[in-house]
Amino acid sequence: MDYEKGSIDVDGTRLTTLASKNVAADAPVLVFGHGAGANLQHAHMTAIADALGDQGIGTFRYNFPYMELGKRRVDKQEVCLQTIDAALAAAIERFEGHPILLAGHSFGGRMSSHYAASNPDADISGLVFFSFPLHLAKKPATKRAAHLPDITRPMLFLSGDRDALADTKLLEGVTGDLPLATLHWLYTADHSYKILKRTRVDMIDVYEEAATEVAAWFSRP
Repeated sequence: MDYEKGSIDVDGTRLTTLASKNVAADAPVLVFGHGAGANLQHAHMTAIADALGDQGIGTFRYNFPYMELGKRRVDKQEVCLQTIDAALAAAIERFEGHPILLAGHSFGGRMSSHYAASNPDADISGLVFFSFPLHLAKKPATKRAAHLPDITRPMLFLSGDRDALADTKLLEGVTGDLPLATLHWLYTADHSYKILKRTRVDMIDVYEEAATEVAAWFSRP
């Protein structure tokens, strides 16, 4: 897939962006944040973006400041929300007339959910969470989902049933209580969408499955 490199400014820091080229008219575009330990060009992020592109869905990827500056500690939530605000504004300008979805892998998705919860009038059509990190590994809890009922847009959760950061019963309980949420399990996939090749019965590639589900979910009435 072809992408155009650019940047956005957040408090004087230039953050790298990658935007899909040649997105069909009226096709949705995901403003797509990375996980805590990998930048916008990580193989996992690229695989998701490429698979979405195969479905005619555009992406606008961006780095958070800590990642751009090579720091290990993630930014404070307020900085992350400021970054998402800048990325969203840039995506809306670049893809004028396209439906815009907030999205992210893991940390990027969680920060996007906080942005949507605190900005109910944001110009977005929905949210897509690739491996929503419901809790820390081996510490099942639902505290990180407390703000999700405040989101006023449709939400799609795409999680592997081996995700150590999202206990299946807990995530099913959380999403089941949200009238605007849809949960799709990617069987044998872990938090990074690595699969068990011997036991996965789905013949479709896991990234293709995730992207196909995004397209189907977005097209539903």
